[in-house]
Amino acid sequence: MADNSKTLGEGAAVETQPAAASFQQAIVSNPPSAIAAREAHPRPDNPPSALIQADGLTKIYESGSSRVVVFQDLQVEIAAGEMVAVVGPSGAGKSTLLHLLGGLDRASRGTVKVAEFDISKLSDVDLARFRNREIGFIFQFHHLLPEFSAVENIMMPLLINRSSSRAARERALSLLEAVGLRDRATHRPGELSGGEQARVALARALVARPRLLLADEPTGDLDSKTSESIHSLLKEVHRSQRLTSIIVTHNERLATICDRVLHLEDGQLRNG
Repeated sequence: MADNSKTLGEGAAVETQPAAASFQQAIVSNPPSAIAAREAHPRPDNPPSALIQADGLTKIYESGSSRVVVFQDLQVEIAAGEMVAVVGPSGAGKSTLLHLLGGLDRASRGTVKVAEFDISKLSDVDLARFRNREIGFIFQFHHLLPEFSAVENIMMPLLINRSSSRAARERALSLLEAVGLRDRATHRPGELSGGEQARVALARALVARPRLLLADEPTGDLDSKTSESIHSLLKEVHRSQRLTSIIVTHNERLATICDRVLHLEDGQLRNG
């Protein structure tokens, strides 16, 4: 399906439609207890220059007598404001590294500090709160909820975090306009092209105003022309939103627009 998404600022205005009742009930009736209000961890006025510091990072999978060492004793430092690509062969552990840095998984050994927080020491509840506030995630297959519209998908993180429906919708619509899709606000994922779904996923990742953006093969399932438009959008939002971004990719063109490239291979991480 062709990507008919507009460039930044070209989205046509649409009337704001009320959220579906089932959408509201999904949030109000079953709010995840693991995620609390944004104020739980106030941000410092002067964040450290190194936003991410990982030391001795090791990941080992064990099952019975089987033991697989993905990598061990990695050192990672990402400066605030950097846009970094992580490249390497399939199976090298790139996604695993991204998940550890974003608190989606826990290391076998080592520490991960994001700004002033040592996330390796946070409880599961506090880690969930931290992720929801500080980190935006983008995955190759987008993981949009098929029963909800584009704007509802983008609203979801804010509603989970107990923002008002009105505030969440206003923020979501502003991001849809920013990624050139305001006229697709009421369309469900099945009615969107792959490129449009990627833009919605990006808007959802940004809705809570994170300072860290983690992307895992964000254009892996897109054609080359559509991929180029998403690359440009990633670069633009990285700059305009003052993000620190880490992008796992096999796409050499995406890697080249980043400030730095890290190569992960044979359990070793090196600068490109």
